[in-house]
Amino acid sequence: MATPVAAAGAYANIAKITAGVPKPPGVETTPASFTDVLKQALTAVHETGQRSDAQTNAAVRGKGNMIDVVTAVSETEVAIDAVVAVRDKVIAAYEDILKMPI
Repeated sequence: MATPVAAAGAYANIAKITAGVPKPPGVETTPASFTDVLKQALTAVHETGQRSDAQTNAAVRGKGNMIDVVTAVSETEVAIDAVVAVRDKVIAAYEDILKMPI
């Protein structure tokens, strides 16, 4: 079960992903497609996992802090839980569409 602190961290990470990079004045912004948002979210989850692995490897070599390892692993766990929750909702929506009468 995720802690409230870990959940808040996950929400903060998602906010960073969806915020995007600020555009210079005068440049038109187009809304991101669902595919783009999904790719960014999965890339962020992958990067979080890589940071977790790096922290773990550093701790094994004696060059890392155990608190950083636990924090990184918790962030990865929450990020993966969020991805799984979204996947489950997409599958449920697809199944609902299949059940609709024609």
